[in-house]
Amino acid sequence: MAGTDPISQFKVKTLFSFGTIGADENGANGVDLVFTNSALFMVLTVGLIATYLILSTRGRGLVPSRLQLVSEMSYEFIANMVRSSAGTEGMKFFPLVFSLFSFILIANMWGMFPYFFAVTSQIIITAALALLVMAVVIIYGVWKNGFGFLKLFVPSGIPLPILFIVVPIEVLSFLSRPLSLSLRLFGNILAGHIVLKVFAGFIVSLSALGALGMFGSILPFVMAVALTGLEFLVSALQAFVFAILTCIYLNDAIHPGH
Repeated sequence: MAGTDPISQFKVKTLFSFGTIGADENGANGVDLVFTNSALFMVLTVGLIATYLILSTRGRGLVPSRLQLVSEMSYEFIANMVRSSAGTEGMKFFPLVFSLFSFILIANMWGMFPYFFAVTSQIIITAALALLVMAVVIIYGVWKNGFGFLKLFVPSGIPLPILFIVVPIEVLSFLSRPLSLSLRLFGNILAGHIVLKVFAGFIVSLSALGALGMFGSILPFVMAVALTGLEFLVSALQAFVFAILTCIYLNDAIHPGH
């Protein structure tokens, strides 16, 4: 029943090993260096994005080709997102936002194909991306504003007695950002793929029951097709949500005052 197990699709599998480092004389307590299916699809994601951008912008014609047009539209889409959320000064973070959006979008799309691996269904991946964003926000915010970055936790116009309540809430809200940022992406991709696999399993199970079962499999088949379309939409939407929230958090680093 491994083929119908909705959880098996998220299993990280070792493709090949580079060996063990740091092991003692008994071969224990070492670290295995392995290349997994998760690493493979991350490499494929970065490779596809880099190859497409290089090929589509190589000509730079006045009359853009279709590939160049898509690249330019992607640039304008992310640039407008950054400007509207973080201002003109936020454009210095355009490469970060564009890279995050492209990586999450393509990684999500890889996961929509049978026997491929959904990288963003792994909490360690989404947590790493979220922590990267928050590290940039904190480091740049402190570097640019110094102690003024702490204004982020002190809303203006709040009476002093109430500050003792509001400030802890603001600090807690800030600390929860990487948690919500990572869990939102992880949860949506994980749940969507599980539900889709369950309905696909219904089709296989019912079809094995003969003519009556094949007739009964029509409903789960229709649901599976509808859910597939919905999952493509969710995959793109989650990349957008992650990118727009990144812009909003970067705006806090640039302009920490409320």
